[in-house]
Amino acid sequence: MMESGAPVCHTCGEHVGLNANGEAFVACHDCNFPTCKTCFEYELKEGRKVCLRCGAPLDENLLDDVEKASGDRSTMAKHLNNSQEAGIHARHISSVSTVDSEMTEDNGNPIWKNRVESWKEKKNKKKKSSTTKVEREAQVPPEQQMEDKPAADASQPFSTIIPIPKSRLSPYRTVIVMRLIILGLFFHYRVTNPVQSAFPLWLTSVICEIWFAFSWVLDQFPKWFPINRETYIDRLSARYEREGEPSELAAVDFFVSTVDPLKEPPLITANTVLSILALDYPVDKVSCYVSDDGAAMLTFESLVETADFARKWVPFCKKFSIEPRAPEFYFSQKIDYLKDKVQPSFVKERRAMKRDYEEFKIRINALVAKAQKTPEEGWTMQDGTPWPGNNTRDHPGMIQVFLGYSGARDIEGNELPRLVYVSREKRPGYQHHKKAGAENALVRVSAVLTNAPFILNLDCDHYVNNSQAAREAMCFLMDPQVGPDVCYVQFPQRFDGIDRSDRYANRNTVFFDVNMKGLDGIQGPVYVGTGCVFNRQALYGYGPPSMPSLPKSSSSSCSWCGCCSCCCPGKKAPKAPSELYRDAKREELDAAIFNLREIDNYDEYERSMLISQMSFEKTFGLSTVFIESTLMENGGVAESANPSTLIKEAIHVISCGYEEKTEWGKEIGWIYGSVTEDILTGFKMHCRGWRSIYCMPLRPAFKGSAPINLSDRLHQVLRWALGSVEIFLSRHCPLWYGFGGGRLKWLQRLAYVNTIVYPFTSLPLVAYCSLPAICLLTGKFIIPTLSNLASVLFLGLFLSIIVTAVLELRWSGVSIEDLWRNEQFWVIGGVSAHLFAVFQGFLKMLAGIDTNFTVTAKAADDAEFGELYLVKWTTLLIPPTTLLIVNMVGVVAGFSDALNKGYEAWGPLFGKVFFSFWVILHLYPFLKGLMGRQNRTPTIVVLWSVLLASVFSLVWVRINPFVNTANSTTVGQSCISIDC
Repeated sequence: MMESGAPVCHTCGEHVGLNANGEAFVACHDCNFPTCKTCFEYELKEGRKVCLRCGAPLDENLLDDVEKASGDRSTMAKHLNNSQEAGIHARHISSVSTVDSEMTEDNGNPIWKNRVESWKEKKNKKKKSSTTKVEREAQVPPEQQMEDKPAADASQPFSTIIPIPKSRLSPYRTVIVMRLIILGLFFHYRVTNPVQSAFPLWLTSVICEIWFAFSWVLDQFPKWFPINRETYIDRLSARYEREGEPSELAAVDFFVSTVDPLKEPPLITANTVLSILALDYPVDKVSCYVSDDGAAMLTFESLVETADFARKWVPFCKKFSIEPRAPEFYFSQKIDYLKDKVQPSFVKERRAMKRDYEEFKIRINALVAKAQKTPEEGWTMQDGTPWPGNNTRDHPGMIQVFLGYSGARDIEGNELPRLVYVSREKRPGYQHHKKAGAENALVRVSAVLTNAPFILNLDCDHYVNNSQAAREAMCFLMDPQVGPDVCYVQFPQRFDGIDRSDRYANRNTVFFDVNMKGLDGIQGPVYVGTGCVFNRQALYGYGPPSMPSLPKSSSSSCSWCGCCSCCCPGKKAPKAPSELYRDAKREELDAAIFNLREIDNYDEYERSMLISQMSFEKTFGLSTVFIESTLMENGGVAESANPSTLIKEAIHVISCGYEEKTEWGKEIGWIYGSVTEDILTGFKMHCRGWRSIYCMPLRPAFKGSAPINLSDRLHQVLRWALGSVEIFLSRHCPLWYGFGGGRLKWLQRLAYVNTIVYPFTSLPLVAYCSLPAICLLTGKFIIPTLSNLASVLFLGLFLSIIVTAVLELRWSGVSIEDLWRNEQFWVIGGVSAHLFAVFQGFLKMLAGIDTNFTVTAKAADDAEFGELYLVKWTTLLIPPTTLLIVNMVGVVAGFSDALNKGYEAWGPLFGKVFFSFWVILHLYPFLKGLMGRQNRTPTIVVLWSVLLASVFSLVWVRINPFVNTANSTTVGQSCISIDC
């Protein structure tokens, strides 16, 4: 482990050495990734001239500076020895941990000091033993040493960064800068040329356009450094899965969350669980935890059937290496399933397995049919006892281990991965925090039972589509060069069951294939709630293992994607005494942590003293077993743990009162305070200095079921937007949170700001979409008569928008149809779901009026796109329908007025009609979905929309606020004089 003040190379483990200025050698000044001179020189010889972490180009001249500093190595060695005496460990607890809490002291804290001294002695003994081991290896002949070394590929990185070619990226950046310049000139013209005859209309349009430009900047500049990545699973296997030896791959705990089995069909959840159990990964390293937050007996019984069917399904998948390993989606594939399957028995076994699966479906569907009507006395289990979860709001915690214990094997006698059912305790009067609270309960349960160092969470409708998905993630998390500072690996979301045209942009391709690639080049993608592999230590609120201070030489330089002292000039204020005391306590805490991996060597008294003196109870809660698990960096259950008490302890950590007066949901685990807990959780990790990775394997890792009908899609978008508004109004708002440590890069912060302010674009968007109808009804326009300069500016802005989109499609590989669908649904969602989210967010945060959301229904029927044309009543449909009708009325009114006024009126009419058609064209998918397959639009929606549109049009024509009062009086007098 690395000593404080003496960075250690993450490739070879040696100290990085000094440069010519006597400071620690830094190979990359953008991210300060610890690399020694030897490894740096090796990378350059191999032709890799970019940083493995951030992709920034490396400076070859640094080697000359290191040579000049070779005379100072003795001084460095002396410094290292001094830092070893200090006993300070580099595994920092981030500023959000409970290092501020008082340590238990007696008479000047002698017990604590004795404890630290004993840790120092143990560390020195450990160092001597490792030195002796090296000396013994040196005496072994080189021929025998070579036999123990891994293959050549095993020493190579498990992944590499593939930068976007400059031929594609440079024109893209150039056009962005040009578009900024054109925007500046455009707004100068708009502000200096007001339309006096329709001043309120002009002012409204200018304000809207300025906001659109601001939101474009927030969305565009985080895409300044896009990258691609490539993984090498064969190298991972060569290093950690040697033939004839036990696998050394890290264990992974899978979390599957579900709430209501009637809205989230058990068959879909069963397929997700089966795809996890059949992973191409060592079975003893896989554990699947299913969180039933609705305490439904239907979910429990369906898992019983799933565990039984898994005994047949898992060996079948591994024997024939089929993809995907979710039976519903495997058997529904319209491909040649005999391709690459040369075993003669495959056809026979496949047919038998399909019959077994059909019988399994019948049993699951029978359970669903039975659960449609709840008995008056409640559900009863097979032994006659009442089901503990009959009252979903008041029930005890429940845990059931289905697979993974002795005796639970498949039909071939092989071991199966663990499968655990979990339903946390619910009691009236407690705040349970919905999905975030359920995920935190799973974190604690899994830590007590299996304690894998990595956690992969999935929604119940996202099955594993690529059986090697876990290995893809391990290529980053287990890479010595990349993994230590990675908090999570995020996979893109891919979906089944969407029509080819993707009418409602369910695939969200622009976000996953453009925005996320851009973020990966800065500090990493945002967490999107599913398909993500976490480092468990990052969820516990710790900072990265190594957070080196910025070298003095780099403090005078600044970059768009970094954060340094030049952004905040001036000397730092001296620390207050309370801060100095806190830093001293943090050093003691870090000194203690360095030997925690050997906690099993302590007796019961030492262990209890360690936990109490470090005051971990105030952070993690009152569970000695769980706290011990948090101290084991490499995971695993402590040998001192009594297996007979583990289930009892697991029940304890999911009790209602466990999180009271702790840091759960505040600084640890999934963060509370927003319905979009995913954005908030990832943001907190990035603020601590972690970075995340975006992994896009050729075969999608996971696939889900999208809410394909219009109503469900709008409610899904409403939930996301409401969560963003909640974060905006909370203390975690990226506009002001996390500036202290300077660990969140500026472009990354800009991206997070964009994720919380985008719902507010709905206000100018609704106004802008109403302007065309107003212009057509009043005969006014927001743009004055165009001059030659104005025409050039409008043309330049129009062309820059097109060219930016084209170049973005060129480097990202996204199709133009996906881009257009994304643009259309941005307008549809903006004038409906985002608008409601803004008002509901303010009502919830300021007035305390909470809005309940129903879980999005997942399609479970076999009819292809059966729900696509289904329209459900929701108030979200009224605003866009009203805008459509108003604009259509405006077009009719405009043409009627032009017919009455003659030829001269047709020129201005075309500009207004084009503006109105722009709105109608963007809302066309909404109009098409509203009409449905058989025009089954809810009558209430049509009535309300027509009523609002009629009232708006009539009132506007009657009041006509854009006609000057004096002019109207003159017109009236002239009419009277000629006896009109």
